[in-house]
Amino acid sequence: MGKISFPQRYKNLAEEDPDRTALTTVNGSWTRAELEERADTFARHLRDLGVKLGDMVTMALPNTEAWHISAMALWKLGAIPQPVSPRLPVRELEAIVELADPPVVLGTETTPPTARAFVDVPAWLAANPDPSTETEPLPDAVSPSWKAPTSGGSTGRPKLIVSGDPAIYDDEMPVPLLITPNGCMVMPGPLYHNGPLIWSSTALRHGNHVVLLPKFDAEATLQALQDYRADIVYMVPTMMKRILRLPAEQRLSYDLSALRVLWHLAEPCPAWVKDAFIEWLGAEKIVELYGGTEGQLATTITGVEWLQHRGSVGKPMLGQIMICDDDGNEVPNGTIGEVWLKSGRATPTYTYIGAEARKRDGGWESLGDNGWVDDDGYLYLGDRVGDMILSGGANIYPAEVEAALDEHPAIHSCAVIGLPDDDLGSVVHAIVQADASSFDEDDVRGFLAERLVRYKIPRTFELVSEPLRDDAGKVRRSELRAQRVS
Repeated sequence: MGKISFPQRYKNLAEEDPDRTALTTVNGSWTRAELEERADTFARHLRDLGVKLGDMVTMALPNTEAWHISAMALWKLGAIPQPVSPRLPVRELEAIVELADPPVVLGTETTPPTARAFVDVPAWLAANPDPSTETEPLPDAVSPSWKAPTSGGSTGRPKLIVSGDPAIYDDEMPVPLLITPNGCMVMPGPLYHNGPLIWSSTALRHGNHVVLLPKFDAEATLQALQDYRADIVYMVPTMMKRILRLPAEQRLSYDLSALRVLWHLAEPCPAWVKDAFIEWLGAEKIVELYGGTEGQLATTITGVEWLQHRGSVGKPMLGQIMICDDDGNEVPNGTIGEVWLKSGRATPTYTYIGAEARKRDGGWESLGDNGWVDDDGYLYLGDRVGDMILSGGANIYPAEVEAALDEHPAIHSCAVIGLPDDDLGSVVHAIVQADASSFDEDDVRGFLAERLVRYKIPRTFELVSEPLRDDAGKVRRSELRAQRVS
């Protein structure tokens, strides 16, 4: 069969085994045929609203069937799903919509209004339960990019990371991500993040039953793994830590014997967490991945390898790694420096909208990480070169939070850093210069809630009396963080 469009792949799956369960959410389960039918009907509605080949469509949707139905519908039209958090405040949503320029925004009754056409997807699906009466099939279409997730930016503005891969399925390629065709995947992560988006969508296209949780809950995740005899699950280390904090008798009461693979990624995994999961589930079942949404390169490492290379995030699956010092010179194995990545393919893996990539000659790019490589080619990560905060698997850019804080009339200057946290990895800490008499923390939190999604709002505030930036407007966040960590 070779290469076919995503829509054709979903259609083929529905024809091969129409009654096989494809998706389970908090609202129920959908067979392959039902999911295909709902996506087809919704695609015709979106077409009538003006969505066409190559359009990006912003999706502010929670973890329900509405997310996957919407994505499938957009691929049927050759459009590009552009997912965002369903809890974005209006200003952040407007900034992303300005970049994506969608003909329509998909959301729910709680989605802030923008100057675009809008569809409340859950309400529309509930009001239109029957298949389309049109008998003419939609023409086959291939989206020029299969996804366009977002990220904060070092400038304090969001950016889109538009995939360099079209929405094409190739059945002659090996099944990726250690997925078993027609298996079962439990997904507790939010679909507006790149990892959950990739893992769940890829699983669906390989005939899996995807069990989608509305949000992460430690016991609910174990319950789903047991109830559905899932063979694969996606997690971030914060989730793993919360599972380990369940009482041992409660955690160990669940039957996870069907589980083949536990993927973890998106943030560094403490060694004690990895050790505990290896002891519990077996080293061969634990697999870690390091890479960015940009997709230039990814490294992977199994638990078996990790026990021989403790602390490593693995070897590259495709492409090259180079470690360089501050002057850009390549350093020997075992020496820490900035991690540079080079894709092993001829075509770009992504395009930024709203930002510029950090590049150097020869096709090398950096995600802003420090690290080193051992003599066996395994990568180890150190602190970030930049100041991005990884909290619970989410990337938070200090400049974005600082830009919102700077708008508050009581704040003269500010700096935002990440402080270590046993649960989330890091938490957002705001150092603010303000008059004590005029600074009200509750008022500032309410102010930020109108500008930032909840997980970006500082967990803690620290009041100082001296300016935090020099005359050039620079702030040394790494120094501020080091002072507080020590």
